[in-house]
Amino acid sequence: MKFGGTSVADPEKIQRAAERAVAEKHRGRAVVVVVSAPGEMTDELLTLADRVVPGKKDPRELDQLVSTGEQVGISLFALACQARGAAAVSLTGPQAGIHASGRPTHAQVERIKTKRLLSELSAGKIVAVAGFQGLTPNGDVATLGRGGSDLTAVALASALKTGVCEIFSDVKGIYTADPRIVFEARKLKEISFEEMLELAGAGAQVMQARSIEVAERFGVRIQVRSAFHPQAGTWIVPKEDSVLEKAQVSALALDKSEVRLSIVDVPDRPGVAAQVLSTLSNAGIAVDMIIQSAPAGGKNNISFMTPRGLGHKAQQALSGVAKRLGARVDLHEHVAKVSAVGTGFRHHPEIASTMFDTLAEHKVNIHMIAASDLRISVVVDAKHGESALRALHKAYGLGRR
Repeated sequence: MKFGGTSVADPEKIQRAAERAVAEKHRGRAVVVVVSAPGEMTDELLTLADRVVPGKKDPRELDQLVSTGEQVGISLFALACQARGAAAVSLTGPQAGIHASGRPTHAQVERIKTKRLLSELSAGKIVAVAGFQGLTPNGDVATLGRGGSDLTAVALASALKTGVCEIFSDVKGIYTADPRIVFEARKLKEISFEEMLELAGAGAQVMQARSIEVAERFGVRIQVRSAFHPQAGTWIVPKEDSVLEKAQVSALALDKSEVRLSIVDVPDRPGVAAQVLSTLSNAGIAVDMIIQSAPAGGKNNISFMTPRGLGHKAQQALSGVAKRLGARVDLHEHVAKVSAVGTGFRHHPEIASTMFDTLAEHKVNIHMIAASDLRISVVVDAKHGESALRALHKAYGLGRR
């Protein structure tokens, strides 16, 4: 079981989450619970760091700082379980045998030594494990990036061979669109790993993409459900097990967290795209939806999306290569990405035509288009993002039935 920050945000919610774990224990199950930092504690710790040291900070020390949030969560959770008559113990990521590698703040789970976990479970205890963290080869704690508690939970389920991982949050499951924007959005009973990965890549923030990759690789079925409501949530399962969607489009996503960068009037010759993208790679800047226009007059344009927080860094990184190429860099901050996710798009051109017809009917201009067999994404003006999402949800018939 994994409880996100909103599920353990205050004493009452911690007690409610503990009751769920204790109930599973009373059903005769061995229970491992991954707990996130309560509420907004991680953001509060980062804000405190900014107040103490404005500007750039040592990533290693940031990991030392933010990893304490999960330690608060697991200790309170274990105490709440004990108060309900259940033996329980809290373990940090390192204590639970989670070993990590890679750079601070973005480490990867290398392996999990389960000896301590199995010992505590054999003693009849509920084990509360700190999410989002692991032990590096040099003995430091490293964090796994935003949403890293999802990765911790799935990795533990894989190492312990449970086959199932329950993710509890403040949402009832995975919907055909964000229900806060689209009132008619419908909760899905099942969705495939592949579709969930595309949704995560399209901006849906229900699950961390890396955790879905691990779950698919090791055959861990995931149930996303509400910590506050008893009904079943949404199962994320292998494609061959997913029988939910007979229609081609499963869900839509809206992402307002990215900006569009264009390097304009670059020479149309071999190696130019490599120069541009290697510059971004060397600066540690992630990109999405890379589009190169057809050449005209010996010139073309290269556009891509990047996280909003990296927009100005990317613009600065590209300024040198643009100057050498006789080009310029344009940054467009007021954009949104709208995506349709499903299966079989390549063989059903009517899915794309429905998207473009609908957006044209609602006078929404498209800046960029990217498509695969599982996803079609378009970039539009930010002011049209939500209305485009609602219009497409209706056009694809995804509403409540």
